[in-house]
Amino acid sequence: MKFIITIAVIAIAGLVIAVSFFPSSPDTQFVEAQRSSPPAETIQQVFGPIQPIQAAVGLDPDKVSLGAQLFSDPILSGDNTISCATCHRLEAGGTNGLPMSVGIAGGIQQINVPTVFNSSLNFVQFWDGRAKTLEEQVSGPVENPLEMGATWSGVINRVKANSDYAKKFSDLYTEGVTKDSVSHALAEFERSLTTPNSAFDRFLKGDENALSEEQVAGSILFQQLGCVRCHQGQGIGGNMFQRMGTKKDYFAGRNDLTVHDMGRFNVTGDEYDRHRFKVPSLRNIALTAPYFHDSSAATLEEAIQTMTTYQLGRRLTEQEQQLLVSFLESLTGEYNGTKLSLEASVEKDDQNGKQL
Repeated sequence: MKFIITIAVIAIAGLVIAVSFFPSSPDTQFVEAQRSSPPAETIQQVFGPIQPIQAAVGLDPDKVSLGAQLFSDPILSGDNTISCATCHRLEAGGTNGLPMSVGIAGGIQQINVPTVFNSSLNFVQFWDGRAKTLEEQVSGPVENPLEMGATWSGVINRVKANSDYAKKFSDLYTEGVTKDSVSHALAEFERSLTTPNSAFDRFLKGDENALSEEQVAGSILFQQLGCVRCHQGQGIGGNMFQRMGTKKDYFAGRNDLTVHDMGRFNVTGDEYDRHRFKVPSLRNIALTAPYFHDSSAATLEEAIQTMTTYQLGRRLTEQEQQLLVSFLESLTGEYNGTKLSLEASVEKDDQNGKQL
């Protein structure tokens, strides 16, 4: 591990040594190095742009509970058949595990469902950033005819007619059941969906045994490649917009472009924003396949290859790619004290596939 310590120190000094840093030979020094760990101050300096997730605090537990109830209740949909949890399955990484969003009556929204976990860490919501707050984000799916296909007047009437909901809203909100109070309750629940205590978070906090040799090596490669320029903060993403294809045209030659491929342009109408998207969080990324707004990458390996080609203009060796996969797998956190599970995601995906 002394080799890794040396690399970390060099990284702090800002030296670029990419060629010698990651040899292409299978017998990489990263895997063979003896177990050790950089000192805490070195870790903090090298990975300064990335911060550990903090547990959600300051939330009203009763409003969180009410929001959780609404989140799983099909009462919000126009035909009372689907809920928020239909597409954002908490047992499966907070997504639906499918290439696209499937709404009422089988309606297809031609865009990948982002995870609801850690959404409170995003500086805006949706791929194109059209919602500035979680409360504002709620209105999108509720009124979208291809998703929940409801109207707010219909939702309010149904919620008011439910005696349990009517009492809870009366107790918790001065105004009772309104669009704003329903949106706030749902947003308060979503703010509770943070996933702290990943292996990498524990490593950042000084647990020298939290990561394997490959994960440490992958995390340093991630930093040296410059991935942290876009994937940073507690969410390791979610705090800026970036063009899809900064080094190579991602959309060149495609004749199947949809309105969703326009990205931020749909919001601003500014040509500069064409094909720019909110940088997604990498938290729990091993559980949230497929990847990108168009679900074009089915695996982490494919996603890494796409990113290094189109965003970095680089070609990685298979070994370097696997180091990055190892690092990304260390970003899976805990929800309510239990580590999120890939097995649950796979099982649910299989069931969903059979239903479709």
